[in-house]
Amino acid sequence: MTTVIDKIAWIHLVDGKVLGARSHGKDTYYFPGGKREAGETDNETLIREIEEELTVQIIPESIRHFGTFEAEAHGKEPGVQVRMTCLTAEYNGTLAPAAEIAELAWLTFADRERVSAVSRLIFDRLHEMKLLS
Repeated sequence: MTTVIDKIAWIHLVDGKVLGARSHGKDTYYFPGGKREAGETDNETLIREIEEELTVQIIPESIRHFGTFEAEAHGKEPGVQVRMTCLTAEYNGTLAPAAEIAELAWLTFADRERVSAVSRLIFDRLHEMKLLS
């Protein structure tokens, strides 16, 4: 039986670079976001997780679905998949790492090998769309 981890991710692009986050004690970058709590919608999860991790407030009416991607989960036993629902949105505030986030970085396609398998699929899509330099 395949286990699927359901995650929400924020895709935030500026000048051909995408925002990545690295957790304390990890060497892989991820898209900011996380797992939904019971009863949460995609948008509610995004708003909560981004405020917890990056100290900014997502503007709810700006949230748009970018895509849903699935791949082998990074750092988990074989057969565990992650399904990442990716959303874009504008925000208010100043980006700063908080909670489990050690570092924020602006990543380009050249950083593709520094991200998880599911994130590589997203990097590929962004690159195909000429959004990621």
